[in-house]
Amino acid sequence: MKRVLVSWSSGKDSAWMLGLLQRDPEIEIAALFTTFNCTADRVAMHAVRRSLVEAQAERVGLPLWTVELPWPCTNAVYEELLAAIWQRAIAEQVTAIAFGDLFLADIRAYREEQMRSTGLTPLFPVWGLPTDELAADMIRAGIKAKVTCVDPAKLDRSFAGMDFDENFLRTLPEGVDPCGEKGEFHTVVYDAPVFSSPIAIQSGEVVERDGFVFADVLPAGSIGLCATCRHSKVVTSDRGSVFYRCLLAEVDRRFAKYPRLPVTRCLGYSTASDLS
Repeated sequence: MKRVLVSWSSGKDSAWMLGLLQRDPEIEIAALFTTFNCTADRVAMHAVRRSLVEAQAERVGLPLWTVELPWPCTNAVYEELLAAIWQRAIAEQVTAIAFGDLFLADIRAYREEQMRSTGLTPLFPVWGLPTDELAADMIRAGIKAKVTCVDPAKLDRSFAGMDFDENFLRTLPEGVDPCGEKGEFHTVVYDAPVFSSPIAIQSGEVVERDGFVFADVLPAGSIGLCATCRHSKVVTSDRGSVFYRCLLAEVDRRFAKYPRLPVTRCLGYSTASDLS
């Protein structure tokens, strides 16, 4: 029996990889591990909130190990923090680390080199799978995901926040990998065959930062009172960013024009039903 630690990005490739590993009778999954930008409290690059990753781990029934990356983070610090995870894995009788890489040979070679002296075996369960077929297979199998990050140099910013579904695949421009393996986009999974139940989510703001476009995805209810307040208006900027605007701010300085989400308390909160 091989005891495996799974690299969990929160996205579709990780969910598919976990399903493949769980079907192998010679493999026991020890835990998931995820790298977080500890300043933003989100998954590195995917920009997924920690609370969603914790909900994913709960639904797959596995412990979540976290790697807390400072921001900015040098490669030397990154490797030092990962080395601590490898040591923990060895201490807990893990023998292999599974990664969801698909075809980027330089990334695979980097991982293999970093683990060469650890005694741990790097596994690549989805390596070499044709990504057009893989993307379609994921959707048919019931993986449901949202696009959380887009590189606007490779894919139009309008794709941020879209569902990863058949329509998404149909509208991808030629040359964009259907699984986003070349960094065109990243996703968060909110339902999958490996989940005990779906995660209820809602879409938040879309913002451009550090050269990328990020679409916030929140656990349902995490937008807070603005989601149902009659004084709240959803506004889309000319860059495609989505915000919740408070109309009360136009007449009362106590209210922020664009409140920081989630809003859990507000003197001006009122629903349409309050008018009846």
